[in-house]
Amino acid sequence: MLAHPFAGFTLLVDPVHSTLSGERGTGTFGRVYLTRSQHDQKFYAMKVLKKVEVVRLKQVEHINSEKQILAQVNFPFIVNLHTTFQDDRNLYMLLEYVIGGELFSHLRRAGRFSNDMTRFYAAEIVLAIEYLHARDIIYRDLKPENLLLDINGHIKITDFGFAKRVQDRTWTLCGTPEYLAPEIIQSKGHGKPVDWWALGILIFEMLAGYPPFFDDNPFGIYEKILAGRIYFPSHIDSAAKDLIKKLLTSDRTKRLGNLRGGSEDIKSHKWFRGVDWEGLRERRVIAPIVPLHRHPGDTSNFENYPEVIDEDAGQQGDPYRSLFLDF
Repeated sequence: MLAHPFAGFTLLVDPVHSTLSGERGTGTFGRVYLTRSQHDQKFYAMKVLKKVEVVRLKQVEHINSEKQILAQVNFPFIVNLHTTFQDDRNLYMLLEYVIGGELFSHLRRAGRFSNDMTRFYAAEIVLAIEYLHARDIIYRDLKPENLLLDINGHIKITDFGFAKRVQDRTWTLCGTPEYLAPEIIQSKGHGKPVDWWALGILIFEMLAGYPPFFDDNPFGIYEKILAGRIYFPSHIDSAAKDLIKKLLTSDRTKRLGNLRGGSEDIKSHKWFRGVDWEGLRERRVIAPIVPLHRHPGDTSNFENYPEVIDEDAGQQGDPYRSLFLDF
């Protein structure tokens, strides 16, 4: 156990989450640590980002955008940002600690989710995306690794590194290969509809246990996405199939969620029939998985990542401060 006080917080364990960039499981320029405030004794997640790596990987705009967006949003199914600060080498984001771990871990443990379980998580995500889109924010990184479960089993979307405020379209290529919409791959410019495409991929993955388009390398994945052939396992419900097909429509002008009715078209789809949207928003609906935990600082729902040796320990001064003036 580390005893590493910093700015009123104590680091308690090795990293509980690896900051991802693109491909699954590849930790890059950051780690998330469990911390405890010396002021209120509450547990928080401290996201620590190495400036030199953020700059090297050309993520400066993404990190500044993540901070700005999280500071402006407040929604039950989005992780709360409490504060940010920096020193000469690192950026720090103090976030609420979401004790239940990644949905990815629960999905891999189960193999696949039932129709009812999948509908619960998908519905909470629909409400979160609807909230973001109403504020002209596209999320662009929907996947099970970026969905945490809170103490009662409700969704908390995290990692807003690819989120962006966009009035119409943007052209930046970013995201996880299996979840990229065709218009991102084709560099046609993209906007809010990419989140609805990703929702279709996510629903399929929760129901099947694997994404609809996969290959050993990203280019193979891109080819399959552009070909658009989806092979459904026989156990998937017909209404779920219909919704997935309407979300995974290559022509974004015909994609559900991007039609005249917007997100209401998704919420009124027959697969979501019977969902209490207001009760869901108020978190009155009981979640299908209530994460086990022994105490408020329990990390057993997360994989521990080994600490990375800091090769820049001898760095003098801060050559990158001008890039993070608002942090």
